[in-house]
Amino acid sequence: MFNSIERCRNTEDFRRLAKKRLPGPIFHYIDGAADDEVTYKRNTEAYEQCDLVPNVLAGVEKIDMSTTVMGKKIDMPLYFAPTALQRLFHHDGELAVGKTADKFGTMFGISSLGTVSIEEIAKKVSAPKLFQLYVHKDKGLTNNMIDRCKEANFDGLALTVDTIVGGNRERDLLTGFTSPPKLTLKSLMSFAMHPNWSFNHFTHSRFELHQLKDWIREGNKVSLSIHDYFTKMLDQSMDWKAAEQINKYWGKQFALKGIMSVDDAKKAVDIGATAIMISNHGGRQLDGSRSPFDQLAEIVDAVGDKIDVICEGGIRRGTHVLKALSLGAKACSGGRLYLYALSAGGQKGVEKAMQNLHNEIERDMKLMGVTSIDQLTRKNIKFR
Repeated sequence: MFNSIERCRNTEDFRRLAKKRLPGPIFHYIDGAADDEVTYKRNTEAYEQCDLVPNVLAGVEKIDMSTTVMGKKIDMPLYFAPTALQRLFHHDGELAVGKTADKFGTMFGISSLGTVSIEEIAKKVSAPKLFQLYVHKDKGLTNNMIDRCKEANFDGLALTVDTIVGGNRERDLLTGFTSPPKLTLKSLMSFAMHPNWSFNHFTHSRFELHQLKDWIREGNKVSLSIHDYFTKMLDQSMDWKAAEQINKYWGKQFALKGIMSVDDAKKAVDIGATAIMISNHGGRQLDGSRSPFDQLAEIVDAVGDKIDVICEGGIRRGTHVLKALSLGAKACSGGRLYLYALSAGGQKGVEKAMQNLHNEIERDMKLMGVTSIDQLTRKNIKFR
């Protein structure tokens, strides 16, 4: 069994270790998805429906896996998608992920529901920084977060567009997961069975949603499920006009996170977005929807020459990244691929997980007979 991060060789190893080290409600918040979790499973399964076609004798001693996305050159075509509540998983939280992004020269996303402030991230992380924006009913709060990102010189803003209401995350309903965690008899038993997590959680920096704490109590001082937070606190009237206004107000690199259709990809171009993230929120919103990889080719064909197309979700292996790049993605991103590692071992865990994936991408590029990612084309991939 895998009892240390040094023995974790892939995402599934880190998942098993995270399950051991986290209280049940917190692990299942990371691991779970909507309804029957069909889409969650499909997000990874989709990559297995096609095969890579390698070339040989290509002289692959030196490999360049860099790419440019949202105006920033990154040293590998995989970056850290923004995710919420990270200090619940490990007290190192977002700083562990940001420092790992520095080490690997890649981009780092921070959530509106982040547990480290925009300002602290700007001070301590030098990697390209992307802020993920949830549009709240309180316009003052939304504009405040944008203004703080401007002041902190963040590189890009990603507007999440697939959380108009919360998805039906039945594991969270079963475990009673909330932010912050409620101290019930059931949760106390789970905390007691994980004393290391409990000690670290209650003796390190207080858990807070730093971007929100001066504006709303929900999620900080008032426990609320993520489903209820999305449904009660976010602006359900948001439309394309609102997205265009946010883009103009921001005035820098701007992405829409949660695009799944060709029509919406074209509209993203029309409002001046510089990137789209093909994403179904990790299968946590609309169960039964398509996977990002399933939609990638037709979206690239429609807008890939006008906007950066990023494939987000389901990635567990370096070969998954190469398959997405072969279909025309500029880069890939993911959340669980590093959240399991963060939960299992803090910054050291995230570094080990990213080193595993970096090694896989480099090795697999050599086995594919390519020395840079722009050499990957649809000639390198065949669907069964």
